[in-house]
Amino acid sequence: MAIIEAVPNISEGRNLRAIGRIVQAIRSSGGARLLHVDANADAHRTVLTLAGEPAAVRRTCLALYRTVFEQIDMRNHGGAHPRLGAVDVCPLVPVQGVTLKQTAREAELLAREVAHHFEIPVYLYEANATTAERKNLAYLRKGEYESLPEKLKALPPDFGPSVFSAQVAKMGASVIGARPFLIAFNISLSTQDVAPAKAIAAQLREKNGGLRAVKAIGWYMPAYGCSQVSFNLTDFHQSNLPHVFEACKRAASVYGLTLTGSEIIGLVPQEALLAAGKFYTPIQTAPAALITAAAEHLLLNKIHPFDPNERILENRLKTCL
Repeated sequence: MAIIEAVPNISEGRNLRAIGRIVQAIRSSGGARLLHVDANADAHRTVLTLAGEPAAVRRTCLALYRTVFEQIDMRNHGGAHPRLGAVDVCPLVPVQGVTLKQTAREAELLAREVAHHFEIPVYLYEANATTAERKNLAYLRKGEYESLPEKLKALPPDFGPSVFSAQVAKMGASVIGARPFLIAFNISLSTQDVAPAKAIAAQLREKNGGLRAVKAIGWYMPAYGCSQVSFNLTDFHQSNLPHVFEACKRAASVYGLTLTGSEIIGLVPQEALLAAGKFYTPIQTAPAALITAAAEHLLLNKIHPFDPNERILENRLKTCL
């Protein structure tokens, strides 16, 4: 059976009632299964993970978009995380029995449907990008929601209107495309000063000559009482979790700082944690012990409890599909 994953990122992390209605829309769609919900009030963002057969995933994503647009008004939105619209980005990821190319066809179908049904601008990225620049989410999102009136003229969307109408003012734009697995990995620093976090992010991101296949930003998280470096590992085979964690530790030490905890946003492939366990525990050991070692050395239990049954993609797929 072909299975793809969708990871819609929505611009709401504080209104639990609104998030609950969006979750209910997913569950009652009769399509894909909801695997995980990760809401953050400071980022003002919720990352949802769902999976199923391609047509079911598209159907559920449309139900999600419909409910999000009923619950969120971008004219009142502000948070630490960059965003372009109410459903900021909706990547589709091949999981089983399907290629990235086939998943890209599903992503284009979804993008066309979203633009048609909701009359909002939709940009294609990653495997669906129509130019080299548009492959990069940061390029499309530069200037964020506030830039849309001018962006729509200078950088027309792939589908939907290029006019900043009242509808677009409320909903913003959305970015859709197929991509491989991405790991969102945030590391907390022993400071409330955001300047070192931003400097470390600039140093370690690939664009500036840092770690391969790594994007990073620095921000302050009031709920945690510290600054974080927020990483996106776009290919964890090139730069894995220990590579990023240890590089961040070295960079932080220059500022006299330590790492106080880390968190994975959404779900993580088991392979990534097994590789981390082997990095820190090179002797032969059982998979469960490797995952425990990875969580211990990466400080994954310091911010929130890390439950492998809830946070590893393969475990959630077994439970939910």
